[in-house]
Amino acid sequence: MADNKTHLVQQSRRQFLRKASMLALGASPLLSLAATDNNEGVSLAGGMRPLVKYPGKRDLILVHSRPPHLETPFSVFNESLITPNDAFYVRYHLANFPTEIDLKKYKLNINGAVNKTLQLSLQELKSMAEPVDVVAVNQCSGNSRGYSSPRVFGAQLSNGAMGNARWTGIPLRTVLEKAGVSPEAMYVTFNGLDKPVLPTTPDFIKALNIEHALSPEPLLAWGMNGEDLPFLNGYPLKLIVPGYFGTYWVKHLSEITVLDTEFTGQDSYFMNTAYQLPDNDCLCVTPGSTAEKNRPISTLPVRSFITNISADDTLSSAKPIELEGIAFDDGSGIKNVDISIDGGLTWLTSTLGESLGRFSFLPWKLTVSFAQKGKATVMVRASNNNGEVQPLRASWNHGGYRRHAIESVAINVI
Repeated sequence: MADNKTHLVQQSRRQFLRKASMLALGASPLLSLAATDNNEGVSLAGGMRPLVKYPGKRDLILVHSRPPHLETPFSVFNESLITPNDAFYVRYHLANFPTEIDLKKYKLNINGAVNKTLQLSLQELKSMAEPVDVVAVNQCSGNSRGYSSPRVFGAQLSNGAMGNARWTGIPLRTVLEKAGVSPEAMYVTFNGLDKPVLPTTPDFIKALNIEHALSPEPLLAWGMNGEDLPFLNGYPLKLIVPGYFGTYWVKHLSEITVLDTEFTGQDSYFMNTAYQLPDNDCLCVTPGSTAEKNRPISTLPVRSFITNISADDTLSSAKPIELEGIAFDDGSGIKNVDISIDGGLTWLTSTLGESLGRFSFLPWKLTVSFAQKGKATVMVRASNNNGEVQPLRASWNHGGYRRHAIESVAINVI
């Protein structure tokens, strides 16, 4: 990664305001936040992307500010297997997002096709069951979209719209069972405190089918890496859906509605219109064409990265070097991570590290030696227990979603 080049503005640091039970973002003019150039290796149409500091966060890459969309610098993923709270990426859809939440007034509402509606404070939620932990990857559906060719509409993201954290909360089904779900229930919808500015704009509401919602995996989480959720990552409560893309992980969760009908209407936009993939075997189309049928994006594909070298690094041929990285999938389990140092002609199997759980980043490492000097391409390819293998080339869809092609890093060997 290139050094920062131009310091534009003296940054003003702001702290979360914690008074009594209140947590607030403050009223900073977001557009005046400081920025410095950085290079994430993506030649974006908008040019270099600035670094900015938001409350509770270290310098992150600004994608846009209304609402906040911040990407994690890729070098963070070489710091530890767990992504620090202050470095975790941020993604909002609606400009009317909360800037302060008073826990004295906060309630989670459960309604719809249930025996009894519930209004639960965070403390009541915490007392309902023994807390559980899950380490899981939260990845934006459009992570790496900036590499799509031809380019696609949407935020031009590099590889930093993902993170791995230990989430603490109670199973979603604990709350649903307390409310008493109707036998006719079909879907459960989830809404947060962020709202659309205009009445014609759909609210950001996501849905899980009833079988998934009542399974052990979805979590109502208030904790992230042993601390309260960072405000910008969903304080005070966030829906965690391990193995699924981050679009389902609703922030500032405030309402759960059980439906005994299909989820339709204007506010089903982010389920039935946006975040759709072509409904075919490759989940792709030829650029310029349209799929006959689409379906909502869902689970994470198998994916891997090299974290301890970057493009244009210079490595020595005089001594072996240990390559390191991460791999993950939808929870099926990583089977192998293979490395090529000759541009894909031959592949070597890496050693997998200790697992923090099937939904977590899994570390890998491999010691290699470069026999020849000059330019070289290092590649990483993962496969999982479900038989899925990263493809050499990325398939294409209109949203640039679900990219998971083999990653390559061009280096110099001396």
